[in-house]
Amino acid sequence: MKRGLAILFCLLTTTILWADGPQMEAEKRIDSYRKQDVALTVLHDGKPVEGAIVKIEMTRHEFLFGCNIFMWGNCDTAEQNEQYQTQFADVFNFATIGFYSWSFEPVQGKRQYERIGRVLDWCEKNNIRAKGHPLAWNFMDPSWAKNLSENELYHWQLEYVLQCPQHYCGRINTWDVINEVVHWDRDDCWQQAPKLTALMKSHGAIEYAKTCFREARKGNPDAMLLINDYMSGAEYAALIEQLTDENGKPLYDTIGQQSHMHTDLWNNERIWTTCERFAKFKSPIHFTELTILSSSDKFHWGQSGGLPTTPEGEQKQAEEIVRVYTMLFSHPSVEAITWWDLSDQGAWMNVPAGLLRKDMTPKPAYEALRKLVRETWATHEILKTDAKGKTSFRAFRGEYNVTVTLPDGKERLFPATVDRNENRLEFDCGK
Repeated sequence: MKRGLAILFCLLTTTILWADGPQMEAEKRIDSYRKQDVALTVLHDGKPVEGAIVKIEMTRHEFLFGCNIFMWGNCDTAEQNEQYQTQFADVFNFATIGFYSWSFEPVQGKRQYERIGRVLDWCEKNNIRAKGHPLAWNFMDPSWAKNLSENELYHWQLEYVLQCPQHYCGRINTWDVINEVVHWDRDDCWQQAPKLTALMKSHGAIEYAKTCFREARKGNPDAMLLINDYMSGAEYAALIEQLTDENGKPLYDTIGQQSHMHTDLWNNERIWTTCERFAKFKSPIHFTELTILSSSDKFHWGQSGGLPTTPEGEQKQAEEIVRVYTMLFSHPSVEAITWWDLSDQGAWMNVPAGLLRKDMTPKPAYEALRKLVRETWATHEILKTDAKGKTSFRAFRGEYNVTVTLPDGKERLFPATVDRNENRLEFDCGK
């Protein structure tokens, strides 16, 4: 009896430590892994300026805070489209654009280039980096695939994987190459994509994935290429180990990890263990699809959705988004987090996954994430130079506007970047 109680106490203690320990240390890790020391000098015609006021304002994070952008231009009203776009740009610097073959190429040979182009124009105008998702996925056959032989479908798939990165080279330089390879042969894949699934079986899932990476690399040699999966355990790690060329070099650049928390929230232990599992591959990790619902009702996979957002659920969603983002942002291997569905309107599975309600009003989770991105994890400083024209500060990595006000009241605006290198900024206001 005593031994059983002792074991129970140890288990409870371990759970408490995992709940609090990594979270308590997160701020220290964030300061260590996300910020850099900066030395700044103000000159005028080569001479140091004492007493200059230096205003530091972050304009863009190095870290990629993302969201899928599937509802861009597709909301119920023009006003909602405008609200969607405004609130997207106010938080995110990274947008996932859908390249599901069955919708991007609804008629064979007729791809939706114009529609994607409009989204890209907007992203570029708002300094938002775009990612294409995914180039290959055997989740649904294009409706016209039934007319193709296996060999014809195979050559079409490889051409698709090559041509999309090629067509958007310079505009989209990040791609999820292939999606959900670990359980490529699950029942819904056979039911909805019998031809693509049979193709993977015929060529072997691993070799098929390798070929896709090679073709995508040909399409854009400079692109960041991801493997992406909802599995987070040993099976996924074993798959990643096999995605190498004949010299053992990884065919991927970045590991994509989905984290749809529709049914159960990931605790701190699972978040940290997952990050550590994939950090061993020495490649960046992107959390590509993160979902936390704002409903008080329980979701079950396979149901048709329709859960309501509730005040209690929204408050819980806000609390959890802070916890999860803080843990992920504090891990040195994580370079991007993408939320899945900005709004409940059009959300996957018809559940309240959004940071905005269906009418585009922000939930507490939106405000909480915005505060993290725009305030807590952003550097805004006002400094004054010493007799040598120098000052210093510690800043989150990213892009900045630096406004220098000279003692005579004249102002100059300079762009600046804080990165992983030694950051010595020098601004000459007389040039």
